[in-house]
Amino acid sequence: MDDDIAVAFDDGLVPAIAQDAETGDVLMLAYVSPEALERTRETGLAHYYSRSRDELWQKGGTSGHVQRVEEVRIDCDADTLLYLVDQEGGACHTGHRSCFYRTIEGEHVGEKVYDPDAVYDSE
Repeated sequence: MDDDIAVAFDDGLVPAIAQDAETGDVLMLAYVSPEALERTRETGLAHYYSRSRDELWQKGGTSGHVQRVEEVRIDCDADTLLYLVDQEGGACHTGHRSCFYRTIEGEHVGEKVYDPDAVYDSE
């Protein structure tokens, strides 16, 4: 078995891309702290670090739309992670399967798979 590669955390975080393991669709990008990576590896469920809330979070903890991580890959510079996942429901908080559901021109190209108002409390 290979030794773990040291992740080059910049200011304590690295970007992580979540990609559907079956289709290859890019679902989202989020940030990972050392603790988030450890929790992901321990549980098999994707954990990230919210820069805006300054806290660790499990994907799908509120919505139930979890990401089961099949494999974690690291790029050549060891400063970006790729989570190959089995996505339950939608990855995007807007209700879309992927966060990349529109073009730069504003055209909607992705499918909406759930109603976010029914999942998240409106404040």
